Amino acid sequence: MAEEPPTKRTCLGVDCENEASALQCPKCLSLGIKDSYFCSQDCFKKNWGTHKNVHKQENSILSHIFTPKVVSEPDPETGYYNPFPTFNFTGPLRPVYPLSAKREIPKSIPHPDYAEDGIPKSGRSFVRANKIQQLDEKAQEGMRKVCRLAREVLDIAAAALRPGITTDEIDEIVHNACIERNSYPSPLNYNHFPKSVCTSVNEVICHGIPDKRILLDGDIVNLDVTLYHEGYHGDLNETYYVGDRAKADPDTVRVTEAARECLEEAIKLVKPGTLFREFGNVIEAHAKTKGCSVIRTYVGHGINSIFHCPPNIPHYAKNKAVGECKPGMTFTIEPMIALGKYRDVTWPDNWTSTTIDGKKTAQFEHTLLVTETGVEILTARQADSPGGPVPMPVTPETNGTS
Repeated sequence: MAEEPPTKRTCLGVDCENEASALQCPKCLSLGIKDSYFCSQDCFKKNWGTHKNVHKQENSILSHIFTPKVVSEPDPETGYYNPFPTFNFTGPLRPVYPLSAKREIPKSIPHPDYAEDGIPKSGRSFVRANKIQQLDEKAQEGMRKVCRLAREVLDIAAAALRPGITTDEIDEIVHNACIERNSYPSPLNYNHFPKSVCTSVNEVICHGIPDKRILLDGDIVNLDVTLYHEGYHGDLNETYYVGDRAKADPDTVRVTEAARECLEEAIKLVKPGTLFREFGNVIEAHAKTKGCSVIRTYVGHGINSIFHCPPNIPHYAKNKAVGECKPGMTFTIEPMIALGKYRDVTWPDNWTSTTIDGKKTAQFEHTLLVTETGVEILTARQADSPGGPVPMPVTPETNGTS
């Protein structure tokens, strides 16, 4: 029998299209991780900062159990697979399919106009004219109610977070909590998004699709919850630490708390007369003090009876946003802050957006109402809300010891 020619390998370096040599990562070899090939020593060194995250993930027993052994077709033991085996992922995270079946909403619960065909229709005239609505008292009360319910649902989901739970399980929790509140989960089938909540893990900036991947001790995950209730949408998100390892990692805490603080600093500006472009100046200035960057692709947005409408709220400095805050306006501010570069890459699912260098990113969001004298945080945390700020971990460097 003729011997088959050796299979060509692609270098694991980010954005490297070279054929891999026989050089393998020595740490991967010691851990039993196969096919960890690079084209050169220089390329290996250049990518070490991102590649070493694979070792942390592979060290977890849970990772061995739940990571598919094959990618283009279901793992014979688990049935899981990576649907995009040839995609050049920027970090260690991989999708774990199959997705669960679409969850149903009782017909007795009011549905938004896109629920059936995935196409949002209401508010198009406002979007085209860039008209920003100022809500009357009745509409403001409707927004207060839906935002209180959205906070309840987010807190329920956050309380369930732990190493070992899947993001699909979180989706089921959110979905059921919405139904219990006679509400429709706004993301479901919005422009054909397949799930009821966005779960964005580690290097995922936003719009992560819940799947069969388990959350690991050391991960961070953003839960982005929106409810549609009695004709209004309420939108908020927070980033949470998964397990004690996440809270003990200085970079993880730095980016997460920077994102939290960026939102807080921006909210301080909200009052009649503040220009929408001012928020980005404050957010980027604070992010830079923490050695972080601001994602530019995604913005805050108007929200009311329409899920996304004017105004647009960019989070980066020197933006060209038009308009100013006026009483009765409701909109979100939701800065996405990254440890590395601000540029993003979208997975082939056309939703999941990740950092271009695979480094971690965090986000926080509130729905806000401009009042006559300032701002009302409609999605404010409650005294018993899970999560909250975490202090920077003490390390030999921060403790002044060697």
